[in-house]
Amino acid sequence: QVQLQESGPGLVKPSQTLSLTCTVSGVSITTRYHAWSWLRQPPGKGLEWMGVIGDDGRTWYSPSLKSRTTFSRDTSKNQFSLQLSSVTPEDTALYYCASPHLDLWGQGTLVTVSS
Repeated sequence: QVQLQESGPGLVKPSQTLSLTCTVSGVSITTRYHAWSWLRQPPGKGLEWMGVIGDDGRTWYSPSLKSRTTFSRDTSKNQFSLQLSSVTPEDTALYYCASPHLDLWGQGTLVTVSS
């Protein structure tokens, strides 16, 4: 059974870097043709696609977030991560990791940006 689980701080101060990790179980993140996504949903707003990291580690970012976003992965731990720099209160959202190929999502984690 494949599962995805987000983890990371629930509170980040403005101007700092938001860091989240998605732990995947049941399938290797290096499995060919599998890609892994980050999405977010601010309170009262729609879902926003942030980008994707491929099975070979290549990354694609949303143009609106590209300048502040970095994806990485730790294949030994079967994890992939998100870093979003220079956060503001507008970055407050439910953050999800997902597998588009398997149509699976993590449960989501709320990150609040506040001083």
